[in-house]
Amino acid sequence: MDISQTLGQKLLLAFEGKQSPSKEIIQALQSYQPAGITLFRSLNVENPAQVRDLTETLQQHARKMGLPPLLIATDQEGGQLMAIGEGTTQLPGNMALGASGSTELARRAGEVLGRELAAMGINVNYAPCADVNVNPQNPVVGIRSFGENPEKVAQLTAAMIAGIQSQGVAATAKHFPGHGDVAIDSHYGLPMLPHSLERLQKVELPPFEAAIKAGTKLIMTAHISLPALDGPDAPPATLSRNILHNLLRRQLGFEGVIVTDAMDMRAIRQGEFLGQEAVRTAQAGADLLLLTADPKDQERVATALAQALRTGELDLVETRDSINRIWELKRWLSLHTTAPDLSVVGCAEHVIVAQEIAENSVTLVRDCQRILPIQLSADQRIALLVPEIKDLTPADTSSYLKLSFADALREYHPAVDEFVFPFNPQEKEIAALLQRLEKSDLVILGTLNAYSQPGQQALVHEVMKRHVPTIVVAMRLPYDLAAFPEVSTYLCTYSIVEPSMRALAKAMFGFAEFRGRLPVTIPHMS
Repeated sequence: MDISQTLGQKLLLAFEGKQSPSKEIIQALQSYQPAGITLFRSLNVENPAQVRDLTETLQQHARKMGLPPLLIATDQEGGQLMAIGEGTTQLPGNMALGASGSTELARRAGEVLGRELAAMGINVNYAPCADVNVNPQNPVVGIRSFGENPEKVAQLTAAMIAGIQSQGVAATAKHFPGHGDVAIDSHYGLPMLPHSLERLQKVELPPFEAAIKAGTKLIMTAHISLPALDGPDAPPATLSRNILHNLLRRQLGFEGVIVTDAMDMRAIRQGEFLGQEAVRTAQAGADLLLLTADPKDQERVATALAQALRTGELDLVETRDSINRIWELKRWLSLHTTAPDLSVVGCAEHVIVAQEIAENSVTLVRDCQRILPIQLSADQRIALLVPEIKDLTPADTSSYLKLSFADALREYHPAVDEFVFPFNPQEKEIAALLQRLEKSDLVILGTLNAYSQPGQQALVHEVMKRHVPTIVVAMRLPYDLAAFPEVSTYLCTYSIVEPSMRALAKAMFGFAEFRGRLPVTIPHMS
C-alpha cells in the first residue's frame, strides 16, 4: 500500500461520546484511517460495562470500514489518575507502591490494571509513570512517581510493565526523558530540565532503560526542554530529534513505539501552529501523535503530515519504518484476542491486591508523643478535619472520589465528627473550624499537598497551638511535614482511595503495623 494511504496510522484521535461514537469521530475514522482512539474520563467514561460497549462499537466501525483493529488507549495509572474509575479496582498508585518497596506488588498491580482494561476492550495503557520525583515542588508528577531513588523506580517500573503486558495490554513508560524534576506543569507551559546528560544518565534515564529491557511496547514523550542537549532555545523533548531519535532510539536502543504526550498541552504551540508542531514531532522520531477531540486540530495535523510527506519534509523511509512499528504493535496485540469476562473488573481478588498495597504502604514518619495506637474511651470524641477533594492538575481524577476516611475510623471508634474545610482555607474559615474542636479529645487532620497551600499550613499551625493531641496525615504528597515541623505525630498514605483509608485506620488503632517507608525525602526534616 502507498505510504500516503497509511499515514493516518500515526494518529491517535479522541472524541466526546459515552453511549456511542460521535458523528465526528466516525467521519474521522473514515477520513484519516487513524491508528486508534484515546478514551478520557470526562469525555467517554461512565462505568466498565458502558466502556466495553463503546470499545466494541468502535472496533465494529473500524471493521466495517476495512480498517485494521484500533488501538484503544487510556490513562489507567492507579491512585491519582484513573481514566476508568467507577467500578474498577481502586489501586493506591505508584508512590504507595514505592513506599511498600515491593516489586511483587508492583507486578500484581500491573496485572490488575491490564486484566481490567482488557476486559473493557482497551489494549494500550498510558502507564506506568517512570519519572523520578526529586523535586518537592513538581506540580504534575508527585505521587504518580514511585519515588526519588532511580534504581528503585527502575525496578518497580519494570515490574509493573511485566504485569500489564502479561494480560495482552501494551504498557507505556512515561514521560521520556523524565518529568520528575520540574517546577512547571507542561499542561500550561514549557518546563525546563537544567541538567547535563551525565546527570540524566544517573537519575532520569535508569527507569526508561529498565522499561526497555522489560520490553515495554511504548514510551511516551515529555513536553519538557533540555538545553544541555538542544541549546538555549531547546524545544520540548516531543519535538527534539536529539532526544527521540539520537538518545532514545540510537543510544538506549528502543525499538518500540514512541507516542507523544497530549498535543493540546500548552508546552506545544496550539491553533494554526499545531500542524507545524505535528510535523516537527514526526521528524523528531515520534510514531504516534496523541490528539484531542477537536475536529479542527485533527484536520490540521492530518493535513500538515500529508503535505510534509509530499514535499519531502518527512523522510519516506523513516515514515515507513514508523508505521511498521505501529503495525508490529498491532500484530503483538492480535496475539491476545480472548478478553477476560467483565466480571473481573473490581473483583474480590483484585480488591485484595489493592488492600495489600495499601497496608504495606501506610507510613509512620514520627510519633514523638506516643499517641499511637489510638486508645480512647467510648465517650471520647475524635475530630476529623479533611480538605475538600479537587483535581490539582489536568492529569488528576481525584475529584471523582468520595473520601471514606471518616467511615474507616468509625469501624474502630464510633464518635468521629468529620469537618470538611476548603482546599485552601482562609482566616475566617480556620477560626470557625477551631471553635468546633472545643469538645474534641483527639484531632486527626488530613492534608492534600499542604506543602504548597498556605491555607492548609495555617490551619495546621493553629490546631497545633491548642495542645489537643493531634495526628496529621499527608494523604497525597508526603512533603507536607516540611511546612509544619512542629507536628509530633505524622503519617503518610500517598493516596485517598478507600483501601488506603481503611489501611490507615486499621494501623492507627493498632490492628496492623505501619509497614511503609518514605520513598522520597522530606525537606529539612530532622
